[in-house]
Amino acid sequence: QVQLVESGGGLVQAGGSLRLSCAASGRTFGSFAMGWFRQAPGKEREFVATISWSGGRTYYADSVKGRFTISRDNAKNTVYLQMNSLKPEDTAVYYCAAGGFGDSERSYAYWGQGTQVTVSS
Repeated sequence: QVQLVESGGGLVQAGGSLRLSCAASGRTFGSFAMGWFRQAPGKEREFVATISWSGGRTYYADSVKGRFTISRDNAKNTVYLQMNSLKPEDTAVYYCAAGGFGDSERSYAYWGQGTQVTVSS
């Protein structure tokens, strides 16, 4: 089992930045790819970014490419999502997930509880 706990969400003005963290415990963190997904009110959960177990590969949704950066520190069992130039449409609950590298929810076996990000205009 892997337990994931997100933090770093909050309220920010449009154009601002936030950094989300996801701390993992349990099975070997370094053996999993990690992903970030988000779910806005009334919408389905969608892929945001993923990073391979080594950190050598990353992949982003088109909507966040160039604004968001995913990274990981395997020594700290933590994955990060640096979010810059935030827009009101980025408002959502953000979830981290552990599993295989990919943009499908089906690739991930373990999920956190989510952290709310609200971007005001």
